[in-house]
Amino acid sequence: MGKRQFTIQTSKETIPVEGQAHRNVAIRYLMKRRRSLIMTKDMRKAEQLYCDLPHTVKIIGKQITRSYSIKWEREGIENYEGSRFVFTIHEENEEGD
Repeated sequence: MGKRQFTIQTSKETIPVEGQAHRNVAIRYLMKRRRSLIMTKDMRKAEQLYCDLPHTVKIIGKQITRSYSIKWEREGIENYEGSRFVFTIHEENEEGD
């Protein structure tokens, strides 16, 4: 299966990307956002990044748009301040053109 064009839309930004499936594109984007938290040692910066994390993501394909709600959780606050953030993703709806 080849890569297709998608657009990631959050409340703050719109990003064109390539991927194979709507959910995989969303997870890859969220993992990159989480990775920036993991690498942050400064508590204030980690807190700011955590507040800026998206809680809804819309993945726009050529024919189908899928929306996902994201629940972010903190698991701990030791060592690296941002290293203990996990998320769960749930599909909200499916729209076809």
